Amino acid sequence: MTTATTRALRTPPARTGAATAGSPAPAAPPSLPSLTGLRWMAALLVFGLHVNNFGWFGGTGGRLVSWAFGAGATGVSFFFVLSGFVLTWSARPRDRATAFWRRRVARIYPVHLATLAVALVMAFTLTHQPRPTAKQALANALLLHSWWQPWWQTLNPVSWSLACEAFFYAAFPLLFLLLRRLGARGSAALGGLSVAAVLVLAWADAHHWWTHSVYSFPAARLPEFVLGAVAARLVLLGRWRGPGLEASLALAVIGYFLVPQVTPGYSATVCTLAGFALLIPAAAVADLHGLPSLWRRRRMVRLGELSFAFYMVHLLVLRAATELVGRKPHFGALAGLAVTTAAFAVSLGLSWLLYEGVECPARRLLLRRRRPSRHPDPVPARREAPAAARD
Repeated sequence: MTTATTRALRTPPARTGAATAGSPAPAAPPSLPSLTGLRWMAALLVFGLHVNNFGWFGGTGGRLVSWAFGAGATGVSFFFVLSGFVLTWSARPRDRATAFWRRRVARIYPVHLATLAVALVMAFTLTHQPRPTAKQALANALLLHSWWQPWWQTLNPVSWSLACEAFFYAAFPLLFLLLRRLGARGSAALGGLSVAAVLVLAWADAHHWWTHSVYSFPAARLPEFVLGAVAARLVLLGRWRGPGLEASLALAVIGYFLVPQVTPGYSATVCTLAGFALLIPAAAVADLHGLPSLWRRRRMVRLGELSFAFYMVHLLVLRAATELVGRKPHFGALAGLAVTTAAFAVSLGLSWLLYEGVECPARRLLLRRRRPSRHPDPVPARREAPAAARD
């Protein structure tokens, strides 16, 4: 680790606090654009996983895609850890739970409902698409479907992770209050308990202690979210002691390629958890102290802003494509690459439309103030932070 990195890890960022009389309002936490860029890479891993699952490549191409993206489901674990980090980083100490929940609804619900509507149309118009019951559709709309394992892939399958996120959001005000009371040592202990919980759940799931897999069960994914929140708290307190960005990325990549060695499903979380829990705060520290980071390049950040919409729409595009290319066609390398490129381009284009036409305007509409304040804030309005810093 370089001297600059070590110094950065020991230097706390600008803290937010209560404003005293006659003092300016507390500054917002610094933005973390590298986390936005990393979010795109996680979405890309999930896209590659689904391309592999749809069997578009055969022969050597298929084996290469399987090697590169067979562990792509761990991208969702990255999202869970990242969500805990970002929400803790951007939390407002005097915020009300209802205000926090309102912002979360405005963040995810418009895109969720838009893709849910598309999935419903596809279910009743395309062949070979499962048709949900009214109860299944309602559970999906309310983001409750992952609590009942037989329904976790209802309609837009990737929305199971949103059901987990909804549970995290419900628990976050209490978690944030706990972290503020625990301090650095207590927070680190909570992080250790979270890692232990993942290990126990992975062992139990691999040995079939329960009737259904815990992979999609929201409560089972909570430790990943808590671990991200703990990492953010330690960075905010200036007590983070993790490795730098390059070493953390190497550990994450090693863990990713260890996934095929464990039992499929929840157990994969064990392989990547440490790497992700180190990579995310390392990227944050790099942003805070101006250390090199390819993840905060302008194009990476822009793709990261589109990543949520891309994540939500890409599997619908792949499903629709089966109407044209069939199921598991096992194309040669060139044909498979052409089909994959087309599906990627369509997914990216639709994600831009969702972001610009649904996600952003709906969030502005839902979060706008109903009544103007009688006492205008004398402090100039701050510029809105990048997506990852307000997730």
